[in-house]
Amino acid sequence: MRLIDLTKGNKATIVKIHADKALKDRLHSFGVMRGEELTVKGCSLAKQTMEIEVGSTLIAVRADEAKMIEVEKI
Repeated sequence: MRLIDLTKGNKATIVKIHADKALKDRLHSFGVMRGEELTVKGCSLAKQTMEIEVGSTLIAVRADEAKMIEVEKI
């Protein structure tokens, strides 16, 4: 399952990030990494962006980035 498949209020654990090194490094700097739990706080119309919470950090993720994050729903 990918992050883009989740809806507001869903919780999940990050399984793998299928992205290049630059994007992985940027996501890691925000705490988005394998094994972390996240909560979807909201989505824009047509899911162009998603707001997720990892730990105590709120992050906006674009749809193309959300498609690269493999998660397991809790």
